[in-house]
Amino acid sequence: MVSGWGFSITPDTLHQIASEVGEQSIISRAGGAPTLAVGMAYILHGSLGGLMDVSFWYHFAILFEALFILTAVDAGTRAARFMLQDLLGVISPGLKKTSSLPANLLATALCVLAWGYFLHQGVVDPLGGINTLWPLFGIANQMLAGMALMLCAVVLFKMKRQRYAWVALLPTSWLLICTLTAGWQKSFSPDTKVGFLAIANKFQAMIDSGNIPPQYTESQLAQLVFNNRLDAGLTIFFMIVVVVLALFSIKTALAALKEDKPTAKETPYEPMPENLDAIETQAKGAH
Repeated sequence: MVSGWGFSITPDTLHQIASEVGEQSIISRAGGAPTLAVGMAYILHGSLGGLMDVSFWYHFAILFEALFILTAVDAGTRAARFMLQDLLGVISPGLKKTSSLPANLLATALCVLAWGYFLHQGVVDPLGGINTLWPLFGIANQMLAGMALMLCAVVLFKMKRQRYAWVALLPTSWLLICTLTAGWQKSFSPDTKVGFLAIANKFQAMIDSGNIPPQYTESQLAQLVFNNRLDAGLTIFFMIVVVVLALFSIKTALAALKEDKPTAKETPYEPMPENLDAIETQAKGAH
């Protein structure tokens, strides 16, 4: 089909592309992500005058579209920007105003720099960023789902509809058990194929003994040590946040059970007025 459009594709071409992007094969890759990544790699490589090789840009694109577009770049950056502005508002009240363009730009830039750092670290990671970042993102995403479900359960208790709380509590329990167990194992497992700290200690021992494998340099091993320790620290931080939120959720739910009336403060539903068009026309005429 592609050849019928005037583009000549041969087996040698496919093998050459696979070699240039650092893959054994690009044939039969499910979905459009690899195809998009290959296209982005060649566009970036060519438009930037050959800066870095094609494989660098290919893995950059894979990490960017697979890990960041739907999580950090889209929902994460927007949510983090509001939370960061609230936090910065403690230092300077002006930074809390979402109507302030400079405050918005500052908070957004800080959030982008935060996930941009992880994107860069993943791209230049000697073992490949997917090995370093994927476990961390998997744990973080599932913990986020657990926190959202805890919020849903608390809202049900505060609405005095606790008989339906099991709908949220059942998957919440499963998610917390799985993610906290996985987080603990990824952080503290002595298995050098599993635990972040075990992997870091293995590479640190290589550096200390001078027994550096031929495929690595000392600086690459030092980078692997740092990346895995950073992953362990973030995973432990995530687990602490989840446990603290779970305790506060239990406390809030128990307090709601003691109340006779619903304690959820929610803006009541207000339907659009039937004469909305007339109101808008009148408002425009007033101006």
